[in-house]
Amino acid sequence: MDMGVQAKNQMMFDKIDLHLIRVLNTVLTERSVSRAAIRLGMYQPAVSAALKRLRVLAGDPILVRSGAGMVPTDAGLRMVEPSASILRAAGMLFSDARGFEPATAEVTFRLAASDYLDPLFLPQLVAQIKTQAPRCRIDIQPLSAESDYRSHLAQGQVDIVIGNWSEPPEDLHMGRLFGDEVVCLVAQDHPAVRRGWGGADPAGWLEAEHIAPGATHPGAKGVIDEQLARLGLARNITVRCPHFSLMPAMVASSLLVMTTGRQYCERFVGVLPVTILPCPVELPRMMYYQLWHERSHASSAAKWLRGCVKSVASSLRKT
Repeated sequence: MDMGVQAKNQMMFDKIDLHLIRVLNTVLTERSVSRAAIRLGMYQPAVSAALKRLRVLAGDPILVRSGAGMVPTDAGLRMVEPSASILRAAGMLFSDARGFEPATAEVTFRLAASDYLDPLFLPQLVAQIKTQAPRCRIDIQPLSAESDYRSHLAQGQVDIVIGNWSEPPEDLHMGRLFGDEVVCLVAQDHPAVRRGWGGADPAGWLEAEHIAPGATHPGAKGVIDEQLARLGLARNITVRCPHFSLMPAMVASSLLVMTTGRQYCERFVGVLPVTILPCPVELPRMMYYQLWHERSHASSAAKWLRGCVKSVASSLRKT
């Protein structure tokens, strides 16, 4: 590289500080100077002035008007992940060097979680983190088919992923949280409560009306249906719902059968007019894990977070 170009690039680099990177990332993610100002705790003119400096440095508008709002330019879109990566690295730079002190740490914990989890799990996890690390932020993301959790872990967009897998991926670090018996949740007045499923033959259960999570992609099967398929069986799914947490209420006022882990179902008994029945097909226990990438394996902050997750999982198994 020409020495003159090198010197020019160095001069430009010297004008970029971490605060400017934070403004850049916040403006791009909020797509609004006013909302970015609120989130940054800055006055709007100061954010506008910082954006003006960024536009000069980038040689690009970065954010442009579109109708009533603003949208990033192509160059701006390409800056979102690198700027987030710089901020994450800066946040870990000194906290890991001196060890993680929950009481004073100011990091953002990012986790993706399946909504199949015990409904008390995330509330208790958030309470524990905020009690012990009050200055830390928590970003909880849904775990769905659209989320490529492997790449999100590798790129640092999430620190851990919590969910259930029949066979967890081998390319990630894994910590087992708990196993859970597969049972059926039905309304208290469901005919099966009085007469069972019709003897040892599971046909009555298979033919009942089942509710199941929405397919992750066309033709995809969930954990329960994968296991049934291995046995050469298929259940009669008449309702698909993308919101797992709403399914017990749908069961309570219908003849639908929800099949999932006992721990999840138990949270709704006594709250809704529902009851738990054994599953007439012997299925393997549902296994819940937390997964993380090698990039955060040695991080003291990430280790602390994983400890919190394990602690909450253990405490819930005793309740």
